[in-house]
Amino acid sequence: MNAVNRRHFIMSSMALPVALKASDLQSPNNTVRLAIVGFNGRGKAHINAYLKMPNVEIAALCDIDQSVVDSGLKTIQSAGKRRPETYADIRKVLDDKSIDAVSIATPNFHHTLQTIWAVQAGKDVYVEKPVSYNMFEAQQIVAASRKFNRIVQDGTGAQLWLHEAKKKIKDGIIGDVYMARGLVFKWRDTIGRAEEEPVPPGVAYDLWTGPAPAKPFTKNRFHYNWHWQWDYGNGDIGNQGAHQMHSARTALGVKYPTKISSMGGHYVFDDDQETPNTQLSTFEFEDGGKKKLLVFEVRHWISNNEAGIGERSPSVGGGAPQPLQTVGNIWYGSKGYLATSRDGWQTFMGPGQEPGPKSEADTAYPGFANFIDVVRSRKREDQLAEVEEGAISTMLIHLANISYRTGRTLYFDPVSYTCKGDGEATAMFTRAQYRAPFTVPKVGVTRTE
Repeated sequence: MNAVNRRHFIMSSMALPVALKASDLQSPNNTVRLAIVGFNGRGKAHINAYLKMPNVEIAALCDIDQSVVDSGLKTIQSAGKRRPETYADIRKVLDDKSIDAVSIATPNFHHTLQTIWAVQAGKDVYVEKPVSYNMFEAQQIVAASRKFNRIVQDGTGAQLWLHEAKKKIKDGIIGDVYMARGLVFKWRDTIGRAEEEPVPPGVAYDLWTGPAPAKPFTKNRFHYNWHWQWDYGNGDIGNQGAHQMHSARTALGVKYPTKISSMGGHYVFDDDQETPNTQLSTFEFEDGGKKKLLVFEVRHWISNNEAGIGERSPSVGGGAPQPLQTVGNIWYGSKGYLATSRDGWQTFMGPGQEPGPKSEADTAYPGFANFIDVVRSRKREDQLAEVEEGAISTMLIHLANISYRTGRTLYFDPVSYTCKGDGEATAMFTRAQYRAPFTVPKVGVTRTE
C-alpha cells in the first residue's frame, strides 16, 4: 500500500465490500451493462468506443442538457442498438441495480463526487481526467475505490506506447534520467465576454452547477468554457495538460514533489477567462537520495515546436492549415533524450542527438477496452490506468495552480498532506464550501498524522 492510502487514511471498518465476479454481472452472456454520464464533448468518444465492443450494452445515457441527450440517442440508434434509458440526474441512474458500470465524462468538478456516488452504489467507474477538482478530492476518490472495492479507471495513462516508453526508460535507454518536461502549446483563441442570460431550454442548470457556487448562467460558465473558470475547471494544465502531466511524472518514476513553483498569467486577450493561458511550473522531487526535476509549460498562442513534437493539422474545408500544436513530453538522460506525442516516442542519442530507437507499440488508446476487461476479471493489477496513479498526477496540477494563485513557492509534505508553514495554501486543498447536497464526503476515513 503506498503513501496515498498508508499515510493518509484509516479505512472505515463499517464497509464490507464484496468483489464482483464475472458471473455476478446482471446480464446474460457476460454482458456489461453501463451508463454514460456527460457526452457533449469527450463523452462522445465513450459512446463510440463502447458501441464497438461485443457484450457491452449502453443501457443508460445521462446528461443535464436534453439536446445532448437527443444527440447521444441518435448515435446509438443509428448504430442499430437498443434505445437506452435517459436521465438528467446521475443519482437516478445509480438506482438501477442492473447497471454494472458508469463511464463519466462530465466537467472536472463533478468527477470525484459522481465516482464516489457510483462506487457506493456498487458500480465500477471509468472517469475522465483529471480525476479530481482539488487536493482533497484526489484523496477521497482513491479512498472510495478501496473502501467499496470497485474498479475505477482513470481517463489517461492507458496508452500502450506510454507504457512501452516507461519500460524503456526504466531499462536505461537514455541513461540516468534527471528531468522531464511536459509541453502543452495548444492554440486557444479568446472566449470573449458573455452576458448573463436565461438558462437555455432543456438544461438542468442546478444539476450542472452541482458542488460549485450558484451563479447566473452565461455561455462562458457552461459547455467547454467552464475549463477557464476557477469554480469549475483547472485551466489547461488540468485539461489537455492532465495527459502530459501524468506521462511526465510516471515515466520520471516519481510520486510526490517536495518543492513546487508556478507562475504565468492571462496574456494577449481581455476576456472572461480566469485561469492562466500561459503558465510555467516546476516540481522538484527527492528520489532515492537524488533530485529530479519536472518542468511543465502551457502556452496558448503562436509558438514553436520542440524535439520533433508538433504537427500542423490538415486544412478544414479547403481552408488554411490549422495552427501548430506542440503537445507531448521530453525526458532527459545521461545518454540522450526521449520525446513523446500522440504518435508514440522517439529517442535522440549522444552529443550529436542522432535519431535512435523509437516506439513499436500500437498508438491506439485501449483504455475503454481495458476497463471492460478488468470489470469482468476483477484483476486491478491488469489496469493500464488505475485511479490511484491518476490521483497522484492530479495532485501536481493542483499544487501548481495553488502556487500560481498564491504567488509563492510551496513545500509539500506528503505525510501530513500539507504545504509546510503555509496555512493559506493548505486551506486551498479543498473548496471553502460545497453547495449542498453536492458535498464530497470524507468517505468514512480519517487522515493519520
